[in-house]
Amino acid sequence: MILVTGGTGFLGSYLLRALVKSGKPVRALYRNRIPGQVNDFKDKVEWFQADVLDTGALEDAMQGITEIYHCAAIVSFHPEKRDEMFRTNIEGTANVVNMAIDAGIRKIVHVSSVAALGRARQQTALNEDAQWEDSDNNSNYAISKHLSEMEIWRGIAEGLNAVIVNPSIILGSGFWHDGTGLMLKNAWKEFPYYTEGVNGFVDVRDVAEAMIRLMNSPLSGERFVLNGDNWAYRHLFTRMAEVMGKRPPHIGAKPWMAALVWRVEKFRSLFTGKRPLITRETARTAQLKVYYSSAKITQTLPGFRFRPLDETVTDVSRDYLVSRNA
Repeated sequence: MILVTGGTGFLGSYLLRALVKSGKPVRALYRNRIPGQVNDFKDKVEWFQADVLDTGALEDAMQGITEIYHCAAIVSFHPEKRDEMFRTNIEGTANVVNMAIDAGIRKIVHVSSVAALGRARQQTALNEDAQWEDSDNNSNYAISKHLSEMEIWRGIAEGLNAVIVNPSIILGSGFWHDGTGLMLKNAWKEFPYYTEGVNGFVDVRDVAEAMIRLMNSPLSGERFVLNGDNWAYRHLFTRMAEVMGKRPPHIGAKPWMAALVWRVEKFRSLFTGKRPLITRETARTAQLKVYYSSAKITQTLPGFRFRPLDETVTDVSRDYLVSRNA
């Protein structure tokens, strides 16, 4: 029996679908509700209500489990979510590690992030050998993922078999109110501004496949960057707009403009009560040029290849159009 934490989330739901399709018996954790995005295979999963911060519930959830995919995490760049994010991402991971060791779990595949590699200023592509460096370019999310990854390494030192994956920005369909959906929403609304930043992007289906193959391998005590390609944000939003028949971004946003926008957004949120669309962290990140290399995973897993990023962007953009017309 396989346990998936964060099974109701974006990546977790795609992973669950792939595991169910392969005929694997799966138990998945959920906190409050099971989203509609899993309705097509909902009845083939054993659902267990628990929070990774509840050690008692975690212990019960691990009964009869041999393998764990740890996907549960909070992704946020809003200052008010920092404490909750740190508790879930760091303390929650520590709980999973401790309970897994006690339960004699065979292996864990832990979802970290390329953010945990750090964003020190450098021109070379970051890979698994990157050493964390304190930097103003590291977001609170990055810090939380770095520290949660340290809990996995601690578990490995204590005898736990585990593999870590570090995906870049994950793109996929279905969760239109977060992540990919927010990017597509901006492209749909013909948001005119673009930055000169560059980042890595990867298809959610490729991340799920890599995780399953790593779980089924004899590998342990290693981490793997999962990155389909490095694209400029301008290229990404332009391609999304083209597929949806919208005008692409055409006004370059200088750093001083981004700094002004996040301050205006923060001021606006004080009166509306709504979270700002752009924060200090996201404004800063959008200006950075960061490149990632996935050479290790393609050399390690025979025949594994990432989908062309243009194919992924085309797929999700078309799916978004369908969802809007539904």
